[in-house]
Amino acid sequence: MDDTKRFVIAYKGLKPGQYTFHFEVDGGLFAAYENSEIKDGHCRVEVVMTRLEQLLDLDIAIAGSVVVACDRCLEDCEIPIDYRGHLAVKFSDEVQEYDGEVLWLSPSEGEVDLTQYIYESIVLALPYQRVHPEGKCNPEMMARFRIVSGEEFAALEAEAEQQAPPEGEWAKLASLKERMEREELEAQEEALAEELTSEAEECEEALADGDEEKKL
Repeated sequence: MDDTKRFVIAYKGLKPGQYTFHFEVDGGLFAAYENSEIKDGHCRVEVVMTRLEQLLDLDIAIAGSVVVACDRCLEDCEIPIDYRGHLAVKFSDEVQEYDGEVLWLSPSEGEVDLTQYIYESIVLALPYQRVHPEGKCNPEMMARFRIVSGEEFAALEAEAEQQAPPEGEWAKLASLKERMEREELEAQEEALAEELTSEAEECEEALADGDEEKKL
């Protein structure tokens, strides 16, 4: 079955009342989204739908876990998911843009596709920092990406200051560089002026020679 068509509720023909639907999410859902940061996962989705004449009121619960890259060691990391949300489905001949809370459908529709809602809800349920429990990261990867301590950073900074010229020397070097660039620019401008003057004199001589030939 198409993984983007598994999370569809057919409501056409249902009488007003409350209905419960269950869905299973696996890696196929995340594979259907290019560039998804979620590599795999397994979640259970429960949808409690209240069917009204002009409205579908959905309470959605998602629980399970997904696999993403650990922010510390970059190895696969399993993150628990626990999401509770609400979605209202309204009907109108003028279908409006979905805003994450209200989904508009044409009155002629007979089913609502929750694929996008479920995927986005799982992504939103991810914590800001995705890491293994303390001590569970890959030690080899941690060694590669080890962050220096405050004391180590201070020592490195002090060593860099000792190797660098004093601030006064930096100022002298900067001033010398600026003066050399200015002198080079002045020399270029002077050479250009001389070249233009020479070309102007040659033009005047050529015009004068032309006048002499006409007289002869």
